[in-house]
Amino acid sequence: MKSDFQISNECKKQDIKTVANKLGISENDLILYGNYKAKIQTKNIKKNIKEDANLVLVTSINPTSSGEGKSTVTIGLSDALNKIGKKSCVALREPSLGPVLGRKGGAAGGGYAQVVPMEDINLHFTGDMHAITTAHNAIAVLVNNHVFQGNELEIDKIIFNRVMDMNARDLRHIKINVGTELEREDGFDITVASEIMAILCLSENLGDLKEKLSNILVAYNKKGDPIYLKDLKIEGVITSLLKDTIKPNIVQTLENNPAIIHGGPFANIAHGCNSILATKTALKYTDYVITEAGFGADLGAEKFLNIKCRKAGLNPKAAVVVATIKALKLHGDIEEKDLKEENLEALAKGVKNLEKHIENLHKFNLPVIIALNVFITDTVKELEFLENWAKEKNVEFSRVEVWEKGSLGGIDLAEKVVRVVENNGKKLKLLYKDEASIIEKIEIICREIYGADGVNITDEVKEEIEKIEKLGFGNLPVCMAKTPLSLSDNSKLKGRPCGFNITISDVKLRSGAGFVVVYANKVLTMPGLPKVPSALNIDIDEETETILGIF
Repeated sequence: MKSDFQISNECKKQDIKTVANKLGISENDLILYGNYKAKIQTKNIKKNIKEDANLVLVTSINPTSSGEGKSTVTIGLSDALNKIGKKSCVALREPSLGPVLGRKGGAAGGGYAQVVPMEDINLHFTGDMHAITTAHNAIAVLVNNHVFQGNELEIDKIIFNRVMDMNARDLRHIKINVGTELEREDGFDITVASEIMAILCLSENLGDLKEKLSNILVAYNKKGDPIYLKDLKIEGVITSLLKDTIKPNIVQTLENNPAIIHGGPFANIAHGCNSILATKTALKYTDYVITEAGFGADLGAEKFLNIKCRKAGLNPKAAVVVATIKALKLHGDIEEKDLKEENLEALAKGVKNLEKHIENLHKFNLPVIIALNVFITDTVKELEFLENWAKEKNVEFSRVEVWEKGSLGGIDLAEKVVRVVENNGKKLKLLYKDEASIIEKIEIICREIYGADGVNITDEVKEEIEKIEKLGFGNLPVCMAKTPLSLSDNSKLKGRPCGFNITISDVKLRSGAGFVVVYANKVLTMPGLPKVPSALNIDIDEETETILGIF
């Protein structure tokens, strides 16, 4: 079997100016980063979104720990749409070094459905992750310096910590200013959980970015009043650090079709979608924009719809739900080590997880197409079972083989997406209204999307919610932080669990990004590395300076 690296080198990359020109973007609207990647000068582009442009969301069932190939299917679907004569662009998030060096490896697709230059995209790319990390940490440094230099604002409690784009469990809880009167506890989150990341992805332009940054809650004073970034008068310098980062990145698929990749919030602890600017830029130039939202539909898709679409006024036309035989069998309560063995009983039980995600998406008025990402270990009986199940449920179903065959392995999916989109005259229906209380929004998501019987909220969390609402932020959407491995808040509950409650352990106001993060159970905002991280497989060919081992 060929490696991703071998495959990507068999396919001849085109100059990025040629790729951008396929969208109608001229060289004057590009900032070049070598021959194969560039940033788009969106401020120069005045064209409105095409009225007949179609936005399609790719999501998935609750995945295994290694993922189900959602990015691969997203890329392959866009290539297949171009193959059948539709003008399509894929819009993705940027990979984080946490997963790249950790358990899941790279996030640029796989096989013959990749975005390239894959090794650049997975590592430093155009420097966006580093700029976001720097901007976030600059705020932390400037707030702490304000306290050290006399504390004119009488800051009493700093609530803004630090970030880095690594899985660094040893930095979750630290002490700073040790041995001084300013000694206190602090900590690091991963960059993709940063409020700066969320703000970047939810900003429409540089001015909007600056406004959102100025509204970040960083501390409370001795009276208990909030201190925002604008009170420190540092929104100008932080915006300056992000002046190029806000520009979307353009690269290409292995089939030389345009791909816009921008922003990278995690979906289990952030809102899990690429930037509004990237999506809207793609919608200006193409007939079909294929985008993805992280993890399962209970996380990424719910936030894409209730947060991103709400704020950006987007109206997706369909949802593609990626599933795999192995993930469905895992939801049928068998061990991961046994997933390669045929097991129709486990498959019949595990398909309930897929059924729930389909029901959830229908609540938003979205038609659904199931994309079964086919693996070599899938048996004929297992494939037939799932196809027959979809027929019984009257749900569109497609076997997808884009990893092995590129666009040719996604033609059936592309044709079904076109048919579903053309027959969909419905508008997006959001799950809750802005004026609902924060607790009402939490309960609606937990009951409607997760299938919970109820929600357990401690008095301490209720007090924090009341505080947020008194500050005037009760109308914000909620961003649920939850395990991606289950519909519930317990990663061990597979399939379609019932008879459970969701426990809310904490809430945090993200006044700059414009949402309230709600933590279900004990969700880590700084992951750790596995015993054998993917970093051990990455190497460099010293003669050619080619990066090896990123998948």
